Amino acid sequence: MASTQPASAPAASVAPSPAASAGTSGSFDPSGVTVDVAVAVKGFDSPLDVTNAADGSGRLFVVEQAGRIRLVKGGVLIDRPFLDITGRIASGGERGLLGLAFHPDYPTDPRFFVNYTDRDGNTVVSQFTVSGADPDVGDPDSEVVLMHIAQPFANHNGGAVVFGPDGMLYIATGDGGSGGDPQGNGQRLDTHLGKILRIDVNVAPGASTPYQVPADNPFATTAGAKPEIWFYGLRNPWRIRFDRETGDLWIGDVGQNAWEEIDVARAGQKGLDYGWNIMEATHCFNPSSGCDQTGLTFPVAEYDHDFGCAVIGGVVVRDASQGRLNGTYLFGDACSDNLWLMDPAGDQLREATLVAKMGRTLSSIGEAEDGSVYATSLDKGELLRISAGSN
Repeated sequence: MASTQPASAPAASVAPSPAASAGTSGSFDPSGVTVDVAVAVKGFDSPLDVTNAADGSGRLFVVEQAGRIRLVKGGVLIDRPFLDITGRIASGGERGLLGLAFHPDYPTDPRFFVNYTDRDGNTVVSQFTVSGADPDVGDPDSEVVLMHIAQPFANHNGGAVVFGPDGMLYIATGDGGSGGDPQGNGQRLDTHLGKILRIDVNVAPGASTPYQVPADNPFATTAGAKPEIWFYGLRNPWRIRFDRETGDLWIGDVGQNAWEEIDVARAGQKGLDYGWNIMEATHCFNPSSGCDQTGLTFPVAEYDHDFGCAVIGGVVVRDASQGRLNGTYLFGDACSDNLWLMDPAGDQLREATLVAKMGRTLSSIGEAEDGSVYATSLDKGELLRISAGSN
């Protein structure tokens, strides 16, 4: 177990946001906060995500890039994969099996949902069904494709899938790749790329389509717009997580050459434009100065590439056993191995405080069913447990 440095290390954000509002709760004090990082399980192959089924079993599910979902049960990695669809997937770089979410009514509704890049490199969002004979096995023959999104380039595939407190499925997509968003997808409403999408998967058996567009989606009736769009103006939202207490959606959006950003959508907000590729975080990108910022939603945290180069997002800790770590937003970066915490209250840009150097390439931060926090290490193939320090 590694006890990390206190929260007086360098801050990650540098300047007030153009969209700054009044201050935060006023009670947040990160001084002296430490975290402990322990290896919980070893033996994964390029793990990219960790989640739970919220079924009372205490199981953890770890997504491996090549196309397998691995099961951790009672703290032990089970040899047999929960799901293996490696033959359907293009893996490597930013491609692979990228995200997993169980239906919120699981196990009553035995479906789970994945986001992957197919053999042609295009995005596929599919549903599968857990075996009726064995809850530790997903049926690879049960796949129903919900969405197929053509990808013009190999990178910026997003990949997260999560259910919101409203029971809808939220899907994170990148801007299609290359660099600088050459097709302008982030700001376009006629493409699924560079967005957070929202769909209703609770369709009647035998329905003609595998999902419905919720009537309250902000562009459901906008001519020429993709009706699934919930938020737009995103570059590569790698991980998105809902705060289980407030319903706020937290987004880690990977930046271009200079700035990484953390975005938040408060519960009930929709149709927000996070600014890409007009802006990179709070800085004009296209054009490089004098950009029109009208109507844009600015990040609540940013950091330049002295601190990292690929934000992975994180979670708002909701675990009363974690002392002063409880109620903070904890997030990391893949390049620098930095782990930060910050106050999740308020919409102004705020300082995030460095609390750990993880010593490995982080790929995701997620929660167990009881709110305990785990992270995946891409390079070392580990599942890590993150908890409050003992001081």
